[in-house]
Amino acid sequence: MALVEKSGFDEAGFHVSEATAGDFFALLKPRVMSLVIFTAFVGMVTAPVALNPVQVVIAVLAIAVGAGASGALNMWYDADIDRVMSRTASRPVATGRILPGEALVFGIVLSAFSVVTLGLLANWLSAAMLAFTIFFYAVVYTMWLKRSTPQNIVIGGAAGAFPPIIGWAAATGSVAIEPLIMFLIIFLWTPPHFWALALFKSADYERVGVPMMPNVAGHASTRRQIFAYTLAVAVTGVLPAALGYSSIVYGAVAAALGIGFIVSAWKVLRMPDSDTVMRPAKALFAYSLLYLFAIFAALMIDTLVARWAGALGA
Repeated sequence: MALVEKSGFDEAGFHVSEATAGDFFALLKPRVMSLVIFTAFVGMVTAPVALNPVQVVIAVLAIAVGAGASGALNMWYDADIDRVMSRTASRPVATGRILPGEALVFGIVLSAFSVVTLGLLANWLSAAMLAFTIFFYAVVYTMWLKRSTPQNIVIGGAAGAFPPIIGWAAATGSVAIEPLIMFLIIFLWTPPHFWALALFKSADYERVGVPMMPNVAGHASTRRQIFAYTLAVAVTGVLPAALGYSSIVYGAVAAALGIGFIVSAWKVLRMPDSDTVMRPAKALFAYSLLYLFAIFAALMIDTLVARWAGALGA
């Protein structure tokens, strides 16, 4: 049957999607996916095993697809509030470029594909952890926590913290203290990162009734909690060196990055209530992204340098 121009309906009167490949790519939340890919890759590379490059590529792609599937399911469920919030109003389901049913099917299919692929080509421990992560983000966080408690980001942050453990498990078939520390870094990093965003986007969350911390506890309380979590993540960031899993060079880099994080959080803590521009909160949000990428890059480089030095010494 020929489709009727650009009306969005075919000649039988059924709604037809006009989504492009770019719309479906946007459904995967590529910016979030890039962070997942990188931390999962670091988890694999730092594992104390010889890696097959093909296995690494396939495993990281499977984890990335799983993360994208979570994003698609999140956009399917949250379309009603996404279209109201300025930050999310252009998302493909919110705008109607992708139909809700399409997003749901797309997310489910990608979820199954990513888990089965990781299980068959890596191991079923990592696949089970990936399946749990998708479920946790799509169901526990998106469908339950996000709209019911101001601790949504704190508890839900576990979903974003699992990739390095999954990467490590994909490489080794087991879990160890090193990836658990990586998990803890991301887990503690998540509240100051997202609450900084929530400070300057609190009007959006207020409009849709999502109980983000600034809207429930107030800006002053949120700023104090941001500072407390920042202190915790700065300390946790140096744990690999303190526990002997990485070098003192990594420890120094992690400490410097942590101090930068603390300084940014201090500026937010001291930010006056009358500050409507909220430059310190925006600066903290930006720095937090830099911090996470930089500290994981430092951890990976430190591991590779130690490995190469050991090989040369042998």
